[in-house]
Order: sequence, then C-alpha cells, then structure tokens
Amino acid sequence: MATSTYLIALGSNVRGRWGSPQVVLKHLCAPAKAGALDGCASAFAGARCSRIIESAPIGPSQRRYANAVALIESKLRPPALLAKLKKIERKAGRRPGKRWGNRPLDLDIIGWSGGIWASPTLTIPHPEFRKRRFVLTPLCEIAPGWRDPVTHLTVRQLLARLDQKRPRA
Repeated sequence: MATSTYLIALGSNVRGRWGSPQVVLKHLCAPAKAGALDGCASAFAGARCSRIIESAPIGPSQRRYANAVALIESKLRPPALLAKLKKIERKAGRRPGKRWGNRPLDLDIIGWSGGIWASPTLTIPHPEFRKRRFVLTPLCEIAPGWRDPVTHLTVRQLLARLDQKRPRA
C-alpha cells in the first residue's frame, strides 16, 4: 500500500490527562516524547509540525485554544486514519459533548495527497479550513505551496484572501 501525506490540525483548550493544551501539542509533535502519550507515537512519527499558536474559541467555548498543524505520512486510508486520530483524542481525555465545546484534544484531517475524499463521516479537505486563520497560519508555515484540490489555490493564497477580508482598524 502506498504512503499518503496528510495535513492534520491539532487543537486543545483544556488541561487533559497529558497536561496543559500547549504540553499536549508539543508532545504530539515531538515523536521521541509521543510514546509517553499512551503509544500515540506511531500516528505522528516523523511528523513535521508548525509552531503552536493561540486562538480565540469558536462557538460556546470560553477558553482560548492552542493550535498547530502537522504534516504526517501514513499508509492508512482516510477513514482508518480518522479512526486512529479519534482513538488518540479519547486517550487524551476527550469525551463526546457539545459541538465546539472545550476539549483536551481535537485532531482534524485538513487535507491529503489523494485530493478529495467524501463519505458520510469524513470530508477532505476539511470544509471549514479555508475560513480558519488558526489553521491557515500554521499550515502556511509547513506547507505554503500545498494546493487546495477544490479551489486550486495554495495555502499562502488562501491565507492572503482571508487577510483581505479582515476588518481594518
């Protein structure tokens, strides 16, 4: 089976079983330490990660988020990788709850080298990533030339368009 490249958005806004939001993201992006996170190293082994940024919450959550983006290689197909990411979220202490609520870890597949994927449980590229500065900014650090298979724009171009929409003070 061929290896695919995936772009994964990482977010956290509450302390979980592995520590503060920043600590959790740092550990996931440091494969040497990720093994300490209940065997989660295999999902992020060899990952190239952005720096961690802070962002305002979306929806009802009141806490600020720590966000990053990782570029990973995997032989898993998108549904299998999604299942693995959901398992990591559960190990981090995430429980089902309100949409956009507080969470110790949120992992989303933003894009993959296979282009577009659509199923009842997964859409790639992530339908909202083009509107989210907290995804585009770190993504631009590690993959500025990646092209959105829907719009055919690069991440750099998507971020520039978002910046143009930002209200001026």
